Amino acid sequence: MTKLKKTEADHIAETRMKVLKAALPHVVFDGWSAETLAAAIADSGVNAGLAALAFPRGAVDLALAFHYDGDRKLAAAMAAADTSGMRYSEKIANGIRLRLELVEAHREEVRRGSALFALPTHAADGAKAIWNTADTIWNALGDTSRDVNWYTKRATLSAVYSSAVLFWLGDESDGTDTVAFIDRRIENVMQFEKLKATMRGNALVKAFFAGPGKILDKVTAPGAAPEGFPGSIRK
Repeated sequence: MTKLKKTEADHIAETRMKVLKAALPHVVFDGWSAETLAAAIADSGVNAGLAALAFPRGAVDLALAFHYDGDRKLAAAMAAADTSGMRYSEKIANGIRLRLELVEAHREEVRRGSALFALPTHAADGAKAIWNTADTIWNALGDTSRDVNWYTKRATLSAVYSSAVLFWLGDESDGTDTVAFIDRRIENVMQFEKLKATMRGNALVKAFFAGPGKILDKVTAPGAAPEGFPGSIRK
């Protein structure tokens, strides 16, 4: 059987993961910085040219590689999890818990990443990364929405996940407080969804959706985006 030759994209992906692995011990001390990236490149022994292709914007791409790697692992973990006995809200909460469990040993790295993406210059990158996590969870749950619900589901879950991360970073319990916090946030969202369902039965609301709100029916989810770093938000 003929062995397929690695493409440039394959080499870049391998380089990215080697550098990321070498970077983690440095992030605790130097954050997601140029110093960390330089040390990781030296420690991993990767080709400097490939490293430049793997991280064209430097340290911010290194931090994004860490986040998107976690999302890829989350997709695999959710695919392997048995959630047959869970309610839908419990499945969503489970996805958030799994994502946090995947980085339990890297809490300081997550803290440093949160600080980096809080900066105005990197806020858009941070928002896209959180959106990708929400998209990963919904895709794993088999979400097939293609209208405005595609956006609202991910926007809502992005907000829930973001708040869960911040709570988790300051949680000094054995994790039970974070689990309870996630459950409360999901319950809040579910109550809001019930309110929306009730509102849609209201005559005035029906009139809105038959008139001005009709435009919302024309909103559709985007098509598949090309593969590649830092990862598409639509899979």
